[in-house]
Amino acid sequence: MLLVTGGTTFIGRAVLRNLSAYGYSIRTLLEPSIESPMLPPGVSVDVALSSLDDERGVRAAMVDVSAVIHLAGTGLDRAYDDPEIVDAEGTRVLVEAAEEAGVERFIYQSTLGADPASAYPQIRAKAIAENHIRNSSLSYTILRSAVLFGTDDCFTTSLAMLMAGSVLFFPIPGDGSTVLQPLWVEDLATCVGWSLDEEETKGGTFELGGPEYFTLRQVVTMVMRAASIMRIIIPTRPPYLRGGAWLMERTLHYSPISTHLLDYLAVNRTTDLDTLPRLFGLAPTRMEDRLDHLRKKNWGWELLRRQFSER
Repeated sequence: MLLVTGGTTFIGRAVLRNLSAYGYSIRTLLEPSIESPMLPPGVSVDVALSSLDDERGVRAAMVDVSAVIHLAGTGLDRAYDDPEIVDAEGTRVLVEAAEEAGVERFIYQSTLGADPASAYPQIRAKAIAENHIRNSSLSYTILRSAVLFGTDDCFTTSLAMLMAGSVLFFPIPGDGSTVLQPLWVEDLATCVGWSLDEEETKGGTFELGGPEYFTLRQVVTMVMRAASIMRIIIPTRPPYLRGGAWLMERTLHYSPISTHLLDYLAVNRTTDLDTLPRLFGLAPTRMEDRLDHLRKKNWGWELLRRQFSER
């Protein structure tokens, strides 16, 4: 039995589909909520209801579990979550419960640039979570992924909604020269599944990225073309954008931009281009080939719809 945390997230749904296709028995940890869980259709999973800070609930979820895939954590779209609690402390609780249960494998999805000395709370908390795992007795694999894209992501779709909500101009942080290496979420899901049985990945930390480097300006231009929303790109001082993001997070039911996303875009987030072929024998997918989810959709209406939907 595999225990997957964060199974209802954008990343989690892709991983659940992938694991199910390989025939794994899966249990996913769901935080108690009155909202309907966004589990992928057609995937059979056992459900354990518990938040990561509920030590008793997490221990109960570990019964008969041989491997844990830890995907839960703060995302680029949820700056109202506290990374120190969700990422760092939640991982500590999960690791201790996994050790007590005799779990054989522990896979953690982290982020490029994770650093305990980072000035950015989310990036720092991811590194603290990594250290909890490394200091345990578990057979672990840490996968530091580049920014992820795909259907229902919180990167390209957020950009599309921001573009639709802007008039004529589209502000970007600084001159847009930050370098990114976008990774298709299905490629990450494949790597997660393969890591369960790959001896070479045990006890290691691996950085995963897509097959190309892009500046933020190039990514924005690509999203504009795919979404058929053309705006004039305006370089903007990051503090102004951060103030706008802070205000939107506190006044809108759904904000298409977060301070976590701006933190992520503040510095280059890249790794070697050959990591996936070298480690997994997998040719990563080009970003431009997987942007169909942006096409033929009214992103202005989507932004409006999310103001009245469940968070």
